[in-house]
Amino acid sequence: MILHLAVRADWEVAKSTGNYPWSTRGITVADEGYTHCSFENQWKGVRDRFYADLADNELVLLEIDEALLTSKVVVEQLGAAPQAFPHIYGSIDIAAVTNERSLN
Repeated sequence: MILHLAVRADWEVAKSTGNYPWSTRGITVADEGYTHCSFENQWKGVRDRFYADLADNELVLLEIDEALLTSKVVVEQLGAAPQAFPHIYGSIDIAAVTNERSLN
């Protein structure tokens, strides 16, 4: 299982349209080339670094079953990242999200 921290409003739109275009906050997969994800021990750091200005109820943590993805997952350390993170080289398939966790 890998995780993706999403803006709740973006995820709600994705569930209704069947398409989640976001790589990370404000950046699409088309622009970035992959979807940023994390492991259980990493997501809080991502939240603190990139989403600190949003309230917990504005976010949702998506649990993703890698076996249900149609795109490849690569665990890699890119740029100035302090450690290796999982990246989905494509969009998140809605059906691959097995759970939605509230942060509050």
